Amino acid sequence: ACTMATEYDLVVIGGGSGGLACSKAAAELGAKVAVLDFVKPSPLGTTWGLGGTCVNVGCIPKKLMHQAAILGHSMHDARAFGWEAPEKVQHTWTTMVSGVQDHIGSLNWGYRVQLREKNVTYLNAYGSFIDAHTIRTVNKKGQETILSARNVVIATGGRPRIPDIPGGREFCLSSDDLFSLPAAPGRTLVVGASYVALECAGFLNGLGYETTVMVRSILLRGFDQEIANKIGDDMQTRGVAFVRGAVPTAVAKQADGTLLVTYRSEAEGVRSAAFDTVLFAVGRDPCTTELNLAAAGVTCIDPSTGKLSTNEADQTNVPHIYALGDVLLGKPELTPVAIKAGQLLAARIFGCGAPLMNYQQIPTTVFTPLEYGCCGESEEQALDRHGADNVEVFLQSYVPLEYTVPHRPDNCYAKIICRKDDNMRVIGIHVLGPNAGEIIQGFSIALKLKATKADFDGLVGIHPTCAEVLTTMTVTRASGKNAEAAGC
Repeated sequence: ACTMATEYDLVVIGGGSGGLACSKAAAELGAKVAVLDFVKPSPLGTTWGLGGTCVNVGCIPKKLMHQAAILGHSMHDARAFGWEAPEKVQHTWTTMVSGVQDHIGSLNWGYRVQLREKNVTYLNAYGSFIDAHTIRTVNKKGQETILSARNVVIATGGRPRIPDIPGGREFCLSSDDLFSLPAAPGRTLVVGASYVALECAGFLNGLGYETTVMVRSILLRGFDQEIANKIGDDMQTRGVAFVRGAVPTAVAKQADGTLLVTYRSEAEGVRSAAFDTVLFAVGRDPCTTELNLAAAGVTCIDPSTGKLSTNEADQTNVPHIYALGDVLLGKPELTPVAIKAGQLLAARIFGCGAPLMNYQQIPTTVFTPLEYGCCGESEEQALDRHGADNVEVFLQSYVPLEYTVPHRPDNCYAKIICRKDDNMRVIGIHVLGPNAGEIIQGFSIALKLKATKADFDGLVGIHPTCAEVLTTMTVTRASGKNAEAAGC
């Protein structure tokens, strides 16, 4: 059955962070808006509610499980501070998953309520183009509804990539599955070197599960490589095993239920090892292939990635069809970026104008056991863009005061990157340590305001905090001096 077309000022395809933000902002400006959201099950059958990747299978459950691991570590530290805590503390996976999923469920419900309150039509249906102004939606019962739209926003996000190897899709998890896994993962192999791979490996190890990371080449491609390597060293110190220069070629289920992973190693040739769980985190692909973009005349599709290339106003080559979030080519795949871009886009279409989204100098954090927060350019990017003669890099190792009593081995680190040919303007800040995200969120405004190293030096630090390290850095890379922490 198919219902006749209903006309909307805006149809948003995708009910994730960017799509919801854009739809609500447009509705507040008086537009008639519909949002389409439909989650196709993962290869292992996992699905979820309204809200997109971040809420359901990304930032929110990841941060909560990261916190669970931190609490376990803190209980070990507590003994050094005089608390009579048991030597061995036990974590119950199902209790954690239940609590996390209950919170996610409350967020799913909250989004539906918000859409209803703002008179946004929500369709739990898959959308695709019939032509540039007409969209076909199909719900889980196969029922079709036709929508007519003056404007369309593509905000379909992405899904994890599962390598096409024997047993890959049949037996292996992705981040789509991990956060609602009904039983403890046990001995786990994480394949990949992305931030998703390292974050998941970090909290799994912190929760007490034997964890191995299989890496093809470098860690955290696109991030500062000195700090990426420090993260790898720290994770190894905590007990995470790394298999370097290796890729899996097959996964087979054995009689005892374990998964036998065959892999090819640059150093050792073909090898195999058994695990209880295999998690792939080797990248994500945009959900654009089934939108029938050709019918709408959208041709700005990158052939190698499937992502959409838009202009500075987030328009595709069809002026009334826009794109937001993880489907965009060359833009940060981050929830707050999609939210801000969606709000600004709605204001430009239906309001009295709004600035364009600034996709530069976006702060972000990798929630590995030792958190890594950054904003601006990495050291590699700075040297490549400006030349070694025009770049000054300030370095400092530091030890959080909280780590001294329990004698934690963590080696925290900070880096400020400046342009010598631009009055020592700060073009990159990097912090490796506890609560790095909280530190970088505050300091990132300095980059937006074009702060110089003198501005950082003139700032009085709060003592004793980790963040104050950014106000006292004097050792440069060029000096060759020791950047180790010197005490209080």
